Amino acid sequence: MQTILIIEDEAKMRRLLELNLGEDGFKTLSAGDAETGLKLLDSEPVHLVLTDLKLPGMNGLEFLHTAKQQNPALPIVVMTAFGSVETAVEAMKAGASDYVLKPFSLAEMRMVVHKELDNSRLREENRSLRQALGEKYSHPNIVAVSSKMQEVLATVERVAPTNSTVLLGGESGVGKDLIARAIHEKSRRASGPFVKINSTAIPENLLESELFGYEKGAFTGATTSKPGKFEMADKGTLFLDEIGDVPPVTQVKLLRVLQEREFERLGGTRTIKVDVRLLAATNRDLRAALEEGTFREDLYYRLNVVPIDIPPLRSHKEDIPGLANLFVARFAKESGRAEIITGISPAAMQLLIAHYWPGNVRELQNVIERACALAQGGELRPSDIQLDSPRNRGGASSDSTTDRFLPDGMTLDQWEDEMIRESLKRAGGNKSQAARLLGLSRNALRYRLSKIGIDDNDGE
Repeated sequence: MQTILIIEDEAKMRRLLELNLGEDGFKTLSAGDAETGLKLLDSEPVHLVLTDLKLPGMNGLEFLHTAKQQNPALPIVVMTAFGSVETAVEAMKAGASDYVLKPFSLAEMRMVVHKELDNSRLREENRSLRQALGEKYSHPNIVAVSSKMQEVLATVERVAPTNSTVLLGGESGVGKDLIARAIHEKSRRASGPFVKINSTAIPENLLESELFGYEKGAFTGATTSKPGKFEMADKGTLFLDEIGDVPPVTQVKLLRVLQEREFERLGGTRTIKVDVRLLAATNRDLRAALEEGTFREDLYYRLNVVPIDIPPLRSHKEDIPGLANLFVARFAKESGRAEIITGISPAAMQLLIAHYWPGNVRELQNVIERACALAQGGELRPSDIQLDSPRNRGGASSDSTTDRFLPDGMTLDQWEDEMIRESLKRAGGNKSQAARLLGLSRNALRYRLSKIGIDDNDGE
């Protein structure tokens, strides 16, 4: 039986939470102040804490800092009044797992508690993820020979059965949509709909109506009512691609759906309840967007419950042969040339492995499709493989090799990023030593690390 500690100075609210969570099979401990709560934490194992932020004596934030020092893995959900959202965000930065705005429904609180306990289990399992990679994970249409992609699929296996929101990160073309579909297909919602929407493919002024629908007469041309993507995804999964490009007004409504599971259609007054799991993806650095003020902090923390970063193809090149052969079989069959094109020659495969792949798996797919369409037959040869690279753009001769300072397909910025990562690898993660290898000052390396999204915690 899992134990939940409730810290709430209002006796009626405290008792209501005790009864409600007890009905769900949890054991509850309760305290009217933070000091008593800390003593209870020391007295027996606790699996989750619910705490108000406004408490007599030590406040909720101070309790949070103290409790996290004692047990960094302990999930803590904070409760706060609607007007204190900024304080709630501050609590999330300090290590809170989630926050709930007062007044809240008991159903909402139960959902948050179950979600956070699921996430706690995931975090515990992920501590042994490296050891678990000895087990091979697989999914149709996803090639994962490399340890990096095995790690991604291992996380998919663990997060799929939960109801947690997942934020998929990675460069354009790495296959975020395939990973999102894999999560859906391995989830308890697999029999429900999987609805995908790309926010950059829809004009900004139409995105809100696409997501939430509209009522008849909501705007010129709205001659009938229309449900939005959230309604279409009810009892299933909604995959929102390029979440970083969602405009601020729509971000507010997204936050409400994530918090309360309800919304109104554009031009409507009827509140619609939905049961939707949200998967979001971005190729932008959302932390930079937070600093720029273009993305809401509270929405970011709601989305970033379980982050999965999908590596670029150049960092797991051992998957290229499997991907290339998969695409050859697919496109040869689609073009009616399955009996003519038999595979890829070793020399052509080596050419594919040596390429930098700035467009990632999508670029590899396009290269193979083009080769299958134009090849004369038999195995694909190096002459069938047409790769885009800086040296043959803008009319430059493809035969010239004397002016090639960079690997094929690699820009100067990308080369610099790779050198920084390589220096960290050789220095065993020691940033001061990596700076010396690169001939940089520690501050200069810190600046470059921030540009490529590598956390610098000032450790040596």
